[in-house]
Amino acid sequence: MSHSPATSSIKELTIRGIIIGGIITAVFTAANVYLGLKAGITFATSIPAAVISMAILRRFADHTVQENNIVQTIASAAGTLSSIIFVLPGLIIIGWWSGFPYWTTVFIIILGGILGVTYSIPLRRALVTHSDLPYPEGVAGAEVLRVGDTTEGAEESQRGFRMILRGSLASAGLSLLSSLKAIGVEISSVFKVGAGATMFSTSLSMALIGVGHLVGIAVGVAMILGLVISYGVMLPIRTRGQVEGVDELQGVVSKIFSTDVRFIGAGAIAIAAIWTFVKILGPIVKGIGESLAKGRGRVADSDVPLTERDLSMKVVVGITLGSMLPIGVLMWLFLKDTGVANHAWGLILVSILFILITGLAVASVCGYMAGLIGSSNSPISGVGILAALAAAVLVKAVASSASGDETSALVAYTLFTSAVVFSIASISNDNLQDLKTGQLVDSTPWKQQVALIIGVVFGAIVIPPVLSLMQTAFGFAGAPGAGENALAAPQASLISSLVSGVFGGSINWGLLGLGAGIGVVAIAIDEILKRTTPKLSLPPLAVGMGMYLPAAVTIMIPVGAVLGALYNRWAQRSTNPEKATRLGTLMATSLIVGESLYGVIFAGIVGFSGKEDPLAIVPKGFGGVTTVVGVVLFVVVVRALYRMAGREGTRS
Repeated sequence: MSHSPATSSIKELTIRGIIIGGIITAVFTAANVYLGLKAGITFATSIPAAVISMAILRRFADHTVQENNIVQTIASAAGTLSSIIFVLPGLIIIGWWSGFPYWTTVFIIILGGILGVTYSIPLRRALVTHSDLPYPEGVAGAEVLRVGDTTEGAEESQRGFRMILRGSLASAGLSLLSSLKAIGVEISSVFKVGAGATMFSTSLSMALIGVGHLVGIAVGVAMILGLVISYGVMLPIRTRGQVEGVDELQGVVSKIFSTDVRFIGAGAIAIAAIWTFVKILGPIVKGIGESLAKGRGRVADSDVPLTERDLSMKVVVGITLGSMLPIGVLMWLFLKDTGVANHAWGLILVSILFILITGLAVASVCGYMAGLIGSSNSPISGVGILAALAAAVLVKAVASSASGDETSALVAYTLFTSAVVFSIASISNDNLQDLKTGQLVDSTPWKQQVALIIGVVFGAIVIPPVLSLMQTAFGFAGAPGAGENALAAPQASLISSLVSGVFGGSINWGLLGLGAGIGVVAIAIDEILKRTTPKLSLPPLAVGMGMYLPAAVTIMIPVGAVLGALYNRWAQRSTNPEKATRLGTLMATSLIVGESLYGVIFAGIVGFSGKEDPLAIVPKGFGGVTTVVGVVLFVVVVRALYRMAGREGTRS
């Protein structure tokens, strides 16, 4: 059972909790950075962090559910900040940075993240305390903490921890075998379709199976539809007449996908993001207004309960306005040696105003979306795309006379500014979810808000070296000198292309328009399905992502979605549906954690050795055999892990 918050003596924001949160942060944040750069998707870290935290803190007799909540809050905040990878690698892709300068990157993340915390503090009463928003992940997190705080929950938390450990080891083990070349995990084929060509490609990735399980069947079906549109329709049409010899197929198909088809997908993503924003704008404004009106009486009360005490508004305003000075300094240092240094003061002033105003709007929108549909399902990348385009228009207006190298500097500066706003968006997308969990387990808001800031600092320390490691070992697709194993970094690639297009006039509006048209059709189908068959939907953003991402990344996500749906259907018929479903979720998360962490370790080995395949021990001539072995082993391990989750979930 939960503990009463009647006094301030309850252990909550403790040194040991901060240390445990920091350790979990390092693990999950590194995993999220790798997964986001590879697949364009990150995973929610709060529930697995809570499970691990409970397994550790239960060894202390004086632990509390509120202390566990602080640990998951720190880990969740830092893990969420890894979404900065959707923007910052763009500076590498456009060739402006050759690496990630550590302190510059740290301060971008810290300043943007802290602003995300301060902007969301005034929204807590409106969107959490006095709101009927469901906060699905926040409620689920609170339930996990409550269960783990009971005698019966002790064994369950230990089972959850064991499930995470076993799944992570299995996932990492398959990745190790792949690095040794003992198994093949890449299946690819290019073939003609009439006068054109297309390709089939997939990767036997445990992490993508886990992602599919977590995002659900609706997203999986939508991504398959996007894949069919790109590879079954657009690629054959766009390559028609350009394929003359078999030897040219791979190069032609890859080039057309990168230069044409991905921009069609970008158009679908953009229109879906705009639609999502427009659709919820009314409820956001109305909901915040009504909640603020309801909350005025409570705010005016002098006797505010411990569970309603936020950080002082003087502190919040002071931190918010005080952050503008170091942000301005960062921007000056970024501009001072460029060709647009003569526009520096105008650009910095406009950027600071843009961050102040847009940051508040973005925090409100992302906080509301997280409360409505959950942090994991919130279209944070869509919000980031719109913010980057708005920043590009403003920057171009201030320095309209720029040309040549000056334009390149403006593109880079726009991405730099957008990174701060994106940090605000990503942390706001998570904060209110954590504060909802805190409300349900009687945590003290101001202590949680301090924990959120601590999580931001931890994340800012961890993310830059992992980014540098990824760039050194693999590189990013589209960046100068990127090899065939380069990470896709899909959002960073898209945002940098769109911003460059705004300044250079090189955007192919026809392709974007075609994609937007497809997105409109997907939106219409989704709305019809929701009105006629509420259980069915076709998330338009997922359709766009299916069109935009490489097939090697896309295919396994729907496979995981189908497996997850089948498992959850079985779980609902089991003796303990909630426990069985929760164990399945933890197992899926473990697949992501294991493979992603191994990816970070392997990147370090590659960077240290300077070799592309430093662990390879099997000769290349055995490729066909190792692929067959890989498929068989992949199927066997996935099946075994699902059976294990089911067995643990139904054990009394």
